[in-house]
Amino acid sequence: MQVFIDKVQDVENKFMDLEQRISDPSVIARQDEWQKLTKEHASLMPLVETFRKYKEVANTVEGDKDILNDPDSDADLIAMAKEELGETSKELAELEEQLHILMLPKDPRDDKNVIMEIRGGAGGDEAALFAGDLFRMYMKYIEKQPGWKASIISSNAPELGGFKEVIFSVEGSGVFGKLKYESGVHRVQRVPVTEAGGRIHTSTATVAVLPEAEDVEVDLNMDDVRVDYFRASGAGGQHVNKTSSAVRMTHIPTGMVVECQDERSQLENRAKAMRVLKARLLDQAQQAADAEITEERRSQVGTGDRSERIRTYNFPQGRVTDHRINLTLYKLENILNGDIDEFIQALAEARRAELMKEENHE
Repeated sequence: MQVFIDKVQDVENKFMDLEQRISDPSVIARQDEWQKLTKEHASLMPLVETFRKYKEVANTVEGDKDILNDPDSDADLIAMAKEELGETSKELAELEEQLHILMLPKDPRDDKNVIMEIRGGAGGDEAALFAGDLFRMYMKYIEKQPGWKASIISSNAPELGGFKEVIFSVEGSGVFGKLKYESGVHRVQRVPVTEAGGRIHTSTATVAVLPEAEDVEVDLNMDDVRVDYFRASGAGGQHVNKTSSAVRMTHIPTGMVVECQDERSQLENRAKAMRVLKARLLDQAQQAADAEITEERRSQVGTGDRSERIRTYNFPQGRVTDHRINLTLYKLENILNGDIDEFIQALAEARRAELMKEENHE
């Protein structure tokens, strides 16, 4: 236990060092550096506050034990110390558990912005409509998050509605940390609008949540990328037929293809396509690294494999089930209106429990 406490003490020492540095006028003058240090300082705050409370309670526990072990203590003092010790020992154990959770290794990608891709899967028009429902669900969720904002990168909408495919970016604090649990196959069970006989159909849509790549993370040689320009199709005004503003990028070594035609400017479409390509290449590299993790160390809340069925939305019964943690909520309408925090928190909790188990085995 002492080794663990020493590790937490090292974090508090680092926190105090950061406190001094972000108050230094010469550091404040270098805004980029100052912002980075401020962010790091804020990320350590919950751990340090818990640790300081832990030390305070630990001192109280030791004081009570000293009273009980002191032969000169009178009966009233011993009775008070015994009563207090029962409460403080319980509080100390709770704080210790919190410290273990706060000290778990964090995914360095959790603070990244993301690019999300939603595609209709099995089920034709109904799958596209369901992809549209998922898109609206995420938009409503994003609206509720302080400081988050989303913007569409590209979309392919069939006549009946919804999306064959929609790609959008989400920016804000801790975006990937929350949305990463949404990667996978989402399944819907309902009577489609196109079904005259009233039979329930099962359709799917896939969701990919890709942490946005920074230039230093992806070694992209533009000699490996073929860029084609073509005329945009669909709604967008007369410019559609006159200018080749749409962009298709093909990454020759992997065969990845990204198209973007939502913007009027060729330059804007090219920049957006590049963001998607880099995010996909980073994701591919991460998945390759994850594949090397042994089976017994894989997270119980899923591997993040987007072929894995993660959630079912059952309209007749008004329920949504997350298959990774066997959690069923009978609040379908609320969930489709962006109320997905209960799933995200439960999945994060399951992941922490798995990490705790791994730590204890090491």
